[in-house]
Amino acid sequence: MILLVFALTVVVILVQYLLAGAISGRNPFKALATMMPAYATALGTSSSAATIPVTLRQAILAGVTPAVASSVIPLCATIHLAGSTVKITAFSLAIMVLSGMPVDVPLMVGFVFMLGVTMVAAPGVPGGAIMTAAGLLSSMLGFTDPMVGLMIATYIAIDSFGTATNVTGDA
Repeated sequence: MILLVFALTVVVILVQYLLAGAISGRNPFKALATMMPAYATALGTSSSAATIPVTLRQAILAGVTPAVASSVIPLCATIHLAGSTVKITAFSLAIMVLSGMPVDVPLMVGFVFMLGVTMVAAPGVPGGAIMTAAGLLSSMLGFTDPMVGLMIATYIAIDSFGTATNVTGDA
């Protein structure tokens, strides 16, 4: 499951950069290569907030205007949590399947949308996203306390990869 989630985070980054490259007319792979110091910093800190200075510098080097980067990067450090959302959704589906819970597609779609809204309130600190999502896991998906605990443990185990996806996508 961890390998699948890692692959999904790579897909999210590639889609974001390919789309941005198509819109801006810039080489998405060159921009992505420029962002690798921010990705590496996020892997080491697991904190979007702690990575802001590196992400800001690398975004400007990638060609984002300083005025735009200076306003967007700090804002996105706490509201753009695509990597975290991918991890939480994938892990919750895995736990539902493993525990024999029915997977209701309309419920999961609603969960993903609510997760997107609640991620805006998640702090840019290690584990902030899963702690913010814990209420949704219980109220919407019917997770028990041990299931939420398993979600927290698996999420924290690879939190740095979701954070790296988040900050790389901020640019």
